[in-house]
Amino acid sequence: MLAQLETGAQVLDRPDFESALELLDGEDEFDLLLLDLALPGIDGFAALDVLRRDYPAIPVAVISAFDDLPTVTRVMNLGHRASFPSLFRRVVAGGCARGVGRQYIPARGAFSGARLDAAKPLPPLRAPVRPEDVGLTDRQAQVLGLMVRGLSNREIAEQLGLSEGTVKIHATAVFKTLGVSSRTQALVAVARYGIDFTRVF
Repeated sequence: MLAQLETGAQVLDRPDFESALELLDGEDEFDLLLLDLALPGIDGFAALDVLRRDYPAIPVAVISAFDDLPTVTRVMNLGHRASFPSLFRRVVAGGCARGVGRQYIPARGAFSGARLDAAKPLPPLRAPVRPEDVGLTDRQAQVLGLMVRGLSNREIAEQLGLSEGTVKIHATAVFKTLGVSSRTQALVAVARYGIDFTRVF
């Protein structure tokens, strides 16, 4: 597909992250790096962190069947470009969208709804994930953090000095952000993404 998009394009591929790093260390220059978040050998987000730190000059396009909002938000917050095949040229050229610097964020309607947390389990993340990394506001993070502790909406309202109705509004927003429809699913998402509430309260 890349050869069709760009005449003379040379494509090198590796089956896992470790061998990909060996390739990066052995070659002088790359125009673009395509990363599958489910690449064997490392958690996809940890891989992004390594690439940002060790190869900051190489443009990265994330290609994945998983395009739920928390996954895309985390990719963006790690400073990489989320992309689909038809947008490779724009990524290589440093194109941007919606004023996000050199990042390109696909239109919301392009998302399929496939979720990374529905895939097979991956190794634990190397670093804790902050609530804002998956798109939660401070208040939403507080509400979710108290849900994790097992508090009811009424107890959360008392703890935060809010009305129970306001807590329900925040809870609904949390579910929407995480792409879930219940408390149980929200708790599963918290465990899957490794959200850390240490600094929330």
